[in-house]
Amino acid sequence: MVYYFYTYFLGYGSLNIEYINNFSLFLMPVTISISYFFYFFLIPKYLLKNKQGLFFLYTIYTFIISFFFIVLSILYGLVFSEKFKLNDYTPITKGVIFIILGIYFITFIVITISLLIHNYKSTLKSEDLKNKFLQTKLQLKEQELKFLKMQLHPHFLFNTLNTLYGFALKKSDAAPDMILKLSNLLDYILYQVDKPSVLLSDEIKHIENYISLEKIRFQDSLQVNFTKELHEENIEIAPMLLLPFIENSFKHGTQINDVLKVNAFLKTSDNLLEFTVNNTSKNSLATKRGIGLNNIKKRLEMLFNNDYTLNITKEDTSFNVALKIPLKNV
Repeated sequence: MVYYFYTYFLGYGSLNIEYINNFSLFLMPVTISISYFFYFFLIPKYLLKNKQGLFFLYTIYTFIISFFFIVLSILYGLVFSEKFKLNDYTPITKGVIFIILGIYFITFIVITISLLIHNYKSTLKSEDLKNKFLQTKLQLKEQELKFLKMQLHPHFLFNTLNTLYGFALKKSDAAPDMILKLSNLLDYILYQVDKPSVLLSDEIKHIENYISLEKIRFQDSLQVNFTKELHEENIEIAPMLLLPFIENSFKHGTQINDVLKVNAFLKTSDNLLEFTVNNTSKNSLATKRGIGLNNIKKRLEMLFNNDYTLNITKEDTSFNVALKIPLKNV
């Protein structure tokens, strides 16, 4: 492109094509050298690294030194192109000053193109880093969410297995049913957490399995009342969203008059789910142990941002949780 620019720029109005072509070839090396020096060295090493002072200083040096080589190239071009000169035709139609300006004009174009290219590459790199950052952030959020889903307290499994062991020693008829309920619950906890949503009926089923296991373990020292009012069957929620509240009521609950009481109420409407849980608890213990709900709060924040309400109240003999979240239908 530069070569054809020279032949057109220097030969406009001249018919001495051979002379123009040969003379243009002598201008190419110095033009390429100056342009590449800016493109590969001065711009990336100084200008793009915010060393503008050094860039302008070396630019001045470059123009001073290059001026000498440009003049030398013009002289060599004139001498070695002499044999192509025709008496009847004007060899070139531009003077030395215009030739020098033409070379610097091309250098300016190269600098402009260089800045555009570097800016484009920088934009692509920035977008790539931004995408990688967002992807990493999303992966961390997914891992954190998965971790929060699996926050069923280990003491439940330990105590249930101990109870199951006692039943097995007595060869109790309740042992097989207890094993089945525990198996179903663990399957739900371990394998359903990867799903973005499950049927509300599945969550309720596993809440009931959990309550059944705790009833077997606590025997007469536990009173549980779980009531439901569902406006329709095909409702989806995030897995393991309600079960931790039930588990929390057993974990933080305390017996009063030798009985632990847990009441849970679940109600759904067209676009809202309401879930309340309260359990007997001494005020001092509730205040101390209520911190266990922090993980649930984090997960709710990740799932719904601010589009939910969670009210926790502690009284003298009870610990109360009230949750409201938006619903979606299948």
